[in-house]
Amino acid sequence: MALLPLLFSSLLVVAEMSGKIGVNYGREGDNLPSPYESIQIMKSIKVGQIKLNDSNPEILTLLSGTKIHVAVTVPNDDIIRIGSNDSMAEQWVRNNILPHYPDTMIRFVLVGDRVVNSNMDVNGTMEQSLVPAMRGIKSALTAHGVKNVKVSTTLGMDVVQTRFPPSNSTFQSDISDSVMPKLLKFVNGTKSVVFVDVYPYFAWSANPTNISLDFALFGGNITHTDPGNGLVYTNLLDQMLDSVTFAIEKLGFRHIRLAISRTGWPTAGDIDQVGANIYNAATYNRNLIRKMTSKQPLGTPKSPGLIIPTFISSLYDENRKIGPETERHWGMLHTNGTPVYEIDLTGNRKISEYKPLPPAVNNVPYKGKLWCEVAPWVNEMSLPAALSNVCSIDNETCAALAPGKDCYEPVSVVWHASYAFSSYWAKFRSQGAICSFNGLARETTVDPSRGRCNFPSVTV
Repeated sequence: MALLPLLFSSLLVVAEMSGKIGVNYGREGDNLPSPYESIQIMKSIKVGQIKLNDSNPEILTLLSGTKIHVAVTVPNDDIIRIGSNDSMAEQWVRNNILPHYPDTMIRFVLVGDRVVNSNMDVNGTMEQSLVPAMRGIKSALTAHGVKNVKVSTTLGMDVVQTRFPPSNSTFQSDISDSVMPKLLKFVNGTKSVVFVDVYPYFAWSANPTNISLDFALFGGNITHTDPGNGLVYTNLLDQMLDSVTFAIEKLGFRHIRLAISRTGWPTAGDIDQVGANIYNAATYNRNLIRKMTSKQPLGTPKSPGLIIPTFISSLYDENRKIGPETERHWGMLHTNGTPVYEIDLTGNRKISEYKPLPPAVNNVPYKGKLWCEVAPWVNEMSLPAALSNVCSIDNETCAALAPGKDCYEPVSVVWHASYAFSSYWAKFRSQGAICSFNGLARETTVDPSRGRCNFPSVTV
């Protein structure tokens, strides 16, 4: 009987958290609305939950008295310190939770962000400190009488080794044999949930020939049957979620529930990033919201009828994020706070009631040559350091820029940087290089070569 209050508490937290759609409130952008303005915006569009990448005290103070539920994050850099000493966990809770709770409706503490991943060192200090840090935070919360704040961490889909069909899913072998059993034992014992980043966009865009876009966007016109158990799937998100659930069950945990820490669809991307457009993003998020806010919880084929707390990524476009162009275009709002497209987070608005969307023009992978050049909006003062860094990689990347060589003239930092970026990208793209250079470059289909100077290109 002693377990009943704990189980009831867990179910209550999940039910409270998931009644409304959540958003990731990231702040890696220039000239974003202030925290005060952002919270007013979120209230106006009826955001029900917010996930923070930290525990920013200004934001938590501003959320006091609102009905918005909050998930805060312990930064990865703090995990070793907290995991090695319970007094550090106590200090973190005292500094970051107690000044705001319960007036601010903090409901989850996420210890670390994707610490467990396919590239992790299972014997690394941070990885070994993750579960002790989670235990320390939970113990400190309990000691202070904080009973309805659950402790978890965020996983990426890369922890799953095989995903299709879901019934065959397993975790990566080294993870499955080391940190994952300890992590799941903690989550199960505290009646918490596992948070997972689930992006159907990445799964579809990596294989658009064999995965239907309709299936990825909840179109409902395509179904897949799992041959292992006969479960029928109508969308890619459910397949991905159930692959995690089946992998968890294979480790002996049959009743652990999932939450979606990040999901969404990019509104723009590089030329070779298929399907990143407003039409698909709006379609995905509208259909996602309709599914997750259903009055009768839909769950997944494996776990029907269960509520799945869901946080859309993200509130704003964040132009200071590094990586491919899609990284800067996940927002439902522009950096000035205006909508990228119409969206109703309550799920009450019918799809037919939205205005027409701009047509999708890049749902088929681009085929042809691409070059990398300095983006036209870049301040030239930021280029010399990047140019020097690229040219220091080896003796070949910038050889054509030497005095007297074919690409030396015109003697311009923009010209030289464009050549260096294109040369580096062409040489190292097969090893994962992208045409970004911390936001200084963009892809182009127009050959920038002049005269005797031929810019290296990539063919996709």
